[in-house]
Amino acid sequence: MAKGKKHAKGEGGKGDKAAKGSAGPGKGGGRKGKAAADAPALRLSDLLRVPEGEPYDLAARDAAATPAGPADKAAGLAATARMGEHLTDLQERLYAASTKGDPRRVLLVLQGMDTSGKGGTIKHVVGLFNPSGCRIRAFKAPTPEERAHPFLWRIRKALPEAGEMGIFDRSHYEDVLIARVRELVPRAQVTRRYAQINRFEQSLADDGVTVVKCFLHLSYEEQRRRLAARLDTPEKHWKFNPADIEERAVWPAYQEAYELALERCSTAAAPWFVVPADRKWYRNWAISTLLREHLEALDPQYPKADFDVAECKARLLSEG
Repeated sequence: MAKGKKHAKGEGGKGDKAAKGSAGPGKGGGRKGKAAADAPALRLSDLLRVPEGEPYDLAARDAAATPAGPADKAAGLAATARMGEHLTDLQERLYAASTKGDPRRVLLVLQGMDTSGKGGTIKHVVGLFNPSGCRIRAFKAPTPEERAHPFLWRIRKALPEAGEMGIFDRSHYEDVLIARVRELVPRAQVTRRYAQINRFEQSLADDGVTVVKCFLHLSYEEQRRRLAARLDTPEKHWKFNPADIEERAVWPAYQEAYELALERCSTAAAPWFVVPADRKWYRNWAISTLLREHLEALDPQYPKADFDVAECKARLLSEG
């Protein structure tokens, strides 16, 4: 099946030629390219970030690349494990600061095709954090009640509270992805939603929410291998849905829908990060690193005591 495509006139804004010149890790964009040479001076956030307002060509990005990553799988697994203690400390500081009125919180948005690893990321990356401070929500097809409200209604209800880590397995972007591909609503309505999403995410940033949006970039061939592995393993049959095969038939349409979402909704307030996802170990390392970089930028601090520590200690020790 041909997987190449061009944006429909009036939808993409610019042609593929311009898209291929946009920034980001390209084919073979692993450790040997220019991005790797620049890596010591750049954060991973800089390397994987989708440029604001520019066309984006997913076909030009190698889903098996490992930009700025560890040398191999063993090194990647070890590096991800080593981050765990530091991430937990940053999370605790974020929560502690919230007890004294700091409104900041983090929202990790995970989007990608089936088998791209949203659940695996939650297990292996979010699992590094204290679960009591995490609010995880998987968005399925909307219920009749949810359909009766504007599309952002159910999203607002699931947002993290101050000091929390929120994790969305799929998100409001489904309403410009499957809704566009399957024509669940008129195309004009889908087009209006991009601006609505940008305004919504700006409001989140204004309220102290750091939004980390990760598109898990999986190749067509790797998805086939992962689906076949599920069919070959009885213990994984529950994870397989025959509809997944039907969705592969419209793979080009989904790639175009994702490109439009990346182009139109990567903003200063809430940029998109494209994470190569063919290598699971790299995906986990990269998202762990992105979260670390964002939490370090927030630099939450333990609040100072608002009571007399010495006096309280003296009273405690004086008890009979």
